[in-house]
Parts: sequence; structure tokens; C-alpha cells
Amino acid sequence: MLYLAEVKKQKTGPFGSKTELKLLACQRSDQSWNALPGEEVLPGEEASSFGDGALVILNLGNNRQLQGNIEAAAGQLIRELQNFSKQIEKWKSGEEEIEQWKQSLTYQSQELNRREMELEARSEQLQAMQDEVEQLERQRQELERSSEEAARLKEEFERNRLELEGAWEHLRGEQRRFEEQRSEYQYAGGLDQEQAATIQDLLDRLSGAVVPTEAVRQELNLAFELVSQQQALLDQEWQQLEQQRQEAQQRQTEVDAQGEEIQTRKQELQQAQSAFEQAKAELKVQQHSLEIKQESVHMMTLQLQTQQELHQQLARLATTSADVKISQQVDLEALENMPLGELQDVVQNLQQDLEKVKRFVNDQEEELTFQRQTIDEVQEKINTASEYDRISLETELAEEQDRYQLLDESLVGSRRNLREREEILNQHCRVLRRRQGVSDSNSPDSQKIDLGPVLSQLEAQRQQQEAQLQKLESQVEQMRQSITQAEGMIVQQEGEQEAKRAELESLEENWHSMKVTLAQLWAKVSISEELLQPKQETLSEMWQKLEAIAAVLNQIQEIGDYQLQAIAEMQQTLGSLIQSPELAAS
Repeated sequence: MLYLAEVKKQKTGPFGSKTELKLLACQRSDQSWNALPGEEVLPGEEASSFGDGALVILNLGNNRQLQGNIEAAAGQLIRELQNFSKQIEKWKSGEEEIEQWKQSLTYQSQELNRREMELEARSEQLQAMQDEVEQLERQRQELERSSEEAARLKEEFERNRLELEGAWEHLRGEQRRFEEQRSEYQYAGGLDQEQAATIQDLLDRLSGAVVPTEAVRQELNLAFELVSQQQALLDQEWQQLEQQRQEAQQRQTEVDAQGEEIQTRKQELQQAQSAFEQAKAELKVQQHSLEIKQESVHMMTLQLQTQQELHQQLARLATTSADVKISQQVDLEALENMPLGELQDVVQNLQQDLEKVKRFVNDQEEELTFQRQTIDEVQEKINTASEYDRISLETELAEEQDRYQLLDESLVGSRRNLREREEILNQHCRVLRRRQGVSDSNSPDSQKIDLGPVLSQLEAQRQQQEAQLQKLESQVEQMRQSITQAEGMIVQQEGEQEAKRAELESLEENWHSMKVTLAQLWAKVSISEELLQPKQETLSEMWQKLEAIAAVLNQIQEIGDYQLQAIAEMQQTLGSLIQSPELAAS
């Protein structure tokens, strides 16, 4: 099983260290990682090549035995982060797909509501159409009754016309016979009573056979008024339909304009989203660069600490070992040219200063020894103390240990200062003995190891690395500020994106609502037009039939008037014929 561990190094001596591995997390069978509770530490000498605090990947068996090599965790962590980024992208794409489903379901729900409202409107309009059809059916029945009455009148008129023609034929026969009798009895003059009565009876029958048209004309005028009223109402409905069509066209224009605006805003939002994603990618690159810089700072800090510890250990070795010396740069040419008496005074003064430093160092050594004894005494008290007293004694022990560490660190510098002064004095003494003619070939200093150049080189390297570290820390701080600004801009852009997305969703909802209203309005226009057209055709047909009936009625009226005029002329002729004999007799 794979484990993520941290390398821990502990000093075991001036030049030795112990390497351990602190287990942080383990990989499960589903390739995910779980943090380990507690602090489980394993020996890890195999990881001694890694620095303190480094993250490594190792494979452990069931008995916690190392299997295979230990690898740096940087590559594995990068792969895990990449996989995590891919999972986030999949999750985002899944969210976008879910959001699209939601929008699709919302649109389908709105479409169903629109169709339901359209069906309700159609149902209401169908009910209204059914009512109007029933009213038209009643009017049609009335019109049929008027048509039947007109047909009856026409039949009666035809029958009367036939009777009238028969009477006319009879009258013409009587007139021809009268003319014949008149020629035969030219001097007899006039008609007898029987003939006059017969002719007058025929004329009375013809007068009674004239068809009265006033009642039919009143019914016809009433039918014309009803049709005119229906046409006026229908004209109003046609006008309302035209207004609804204009309103629908105006709303159609608004819906199209808003649809174009929504499309434009979608494109702008997509462009802004692309810029936002690019900014996030650049931020990830900057964060990755910052992590690399921070890792470099961490490694350089560890390296600098290691060099400082090495420098301190070498300095401690130089101050505590008799086989090691620290060379000091002394102007030997100036000592060679210095007067001998003056050189002797300088050596004497250096010896006096050295004695003072020795006494000071010895006092520090004694104080350090006493401090060590105090620590041992407190430790013995802790070993024999009760549980209640042990807490305060442990606190006292920690304080004494801190004091001992401070004294030891200060003593390192004092010892080094003492050794440096001894080295300076030895160099002056060698020059003095050589100028005095004393041989110095068996001097013990020639057998000592000179750590001065090493310490100087380490000090130079430390200063160089400190400068590089400061430069890296400055770069890291600048990168942090830049990343902070970029994060602020990304947060601001994200807020703007959310606001634009919310505004776009509101516009789309309003647009869908407008489309539903527009569809309902167009459906209403279509249904109204479907309803009005048959009504208009029916009224036009009724009007044509009424006009045809009026034309027939006018013909009947004209024929009746003609009959009455002819009867009046015949009555006048008959009267003249009846009066003729009286005139002749007189």
C-alpha cells in the first residue's frame, strides 16, 4: 500500500543524524487518499538522501516493511492535483449539464403551461362559438320561416296570377263578344243588366285576387335589421381581431428583439467566461510557480541551516580540540618591520588580553558546569517526585535547559574568540622568536589542522546563500501580492459573471413568458379568425337570400299594382258602357 510520509531528521552528534519517516496519509483501493490519525513514525535510513521536511512516497507491506524504493512525492502530488483538477472539470461539466436539463425542464413546463392555457382559451372560444352558432341557428330558422312565407306568398301569387290570366282571358272573350254585339246592335246601345253584373263580378274577383305584400315586407325589413345588427357586431369583432393582430405583430417584434439581445448577451457571457477561465488558468500557473519558489526557499533555508550547524560544529571543534587551529590574517610584513622592543610590548599586551579572556571563558565554563549540575539535580528530583510535584519540576527543568542552551551558545563564541586570540598571539610569538634568532621548527602549531579557511569559506557561502534567500523571499512576496491581486480580480470577475448570468436567466424567463403570451395571442387571433369567417359567410349568404326575396316581393308588388290599375280602367269602361243606353234613351 502506498503511503505519503514526511522525512524527519534528528541530530545524534556533531556529525551524525537519524532519519525517520512520519506517515501522513495512505492510498485506498479506489485511488483516493485518507489522512492517518495520530503520529506514526518509522525508521527511514533509506530516505537519508532527502532533506528534512521533504515529502516522499513509499510502499509498505502489511507488517510495515518497506517494499521498493522511496520516491519524491512531488510528481505523485502533481499527478493527484491534475486528477483532482480533472474531477473538478468533470463535476463542473456535470453541473452545466444538470443546469441545461433544468432549463430544458423549465422550458418544457412553460410550454406545457402555455399549451394548457391555449387549450383553455380554445375551449372558451369554442364555447363562445357554440353559443354564436346556436344564435345563428335560431336566426337561420327565422330566415327559413321568412323564406317559407315568401315561397308561400310566391305560390299564392302564382295561383292568383293564373286565376288573373284566366279572368283576363274570360274578360277578353266577353270584350270580343261585346264588340261583336256592339257591331250587331250598334243602334240598340248599352249593356243589359245581366251582362253588366257578370262583368262587375269578374272585376271584383280580380280585385280580391291581388296579393297583399305589406305584412311580408315588414317581416323582410325586420330580417334585414337583424342581419344588419349581426353584421355591425361582426364588424366590431373584425376590428377587435385586427387590433389583436397588430398587437401580436408588435409583441412579435419585441420578442424577436429581446431574443437577439439575449443571444448577444450569451455571446458576451461566453467571451467573459473564456477570459475568466484563462485568468484562472494563469492564476494556477502563478500558484504553481509560487509553490516551486516556496519549495526552493524551504530547501535553501534547510541548506543554510545545515551550513550554519556545520559552521557551528566546526567552530566548536576548533575551540575544543587541541589538534585544530583557526588561522588569523596577521600583517606579518608589518611585524617584520616593527621595532623589536615595540613588538615585545605588543606580544606582552596580547598575552595580558589572552589571560583576561581565559579567565572569562573559565568563568563561563564553571557557570555552564554548575548549570549542568543544576539540571541533573532537577532531573533527580523529577525521578523521585510525586505526580503533583512533577509538573512544576518539569517546568523548572525546561527553564534550566533553556538557560543551559543559551550559556552553551554564548560559550561557543567565547571559546572561538579565545582560540583566535591564541592564534594571533602565537603568530606574533613566532615572528618575535624568529627575529630573536630562536628556532621554531618544532612548534606544535605546525602539526595542527587549520580550519580557518574552511570556516571562512563556509561563512562566505552562508552570506551568499543568505543574499540568494533574501532575493527568493522578495520574489515570493511579490508573487504572493500578484496572486492576491489576481485572486481578488477573479473573485470580482466571478461575482460579475454570476450577476450577468442571473440577469440573463431573468431575461430568458421573461422572454419565455413573453413567447407564451405571444403564442396565446396568436392562437386567439387564429381562433377568432376561424370563428369569424364562417359567421361572415353565413351573414353574407343570408343577406343575399333576403335581397332575392325583396326582389321577388318587388315584382309581386309591381304586378299587383298593374292589376289594380287594369281593373280600375275596366271598371271605368264598364261604367261608360252602362251609362250609354241611358243617354241613347234620353
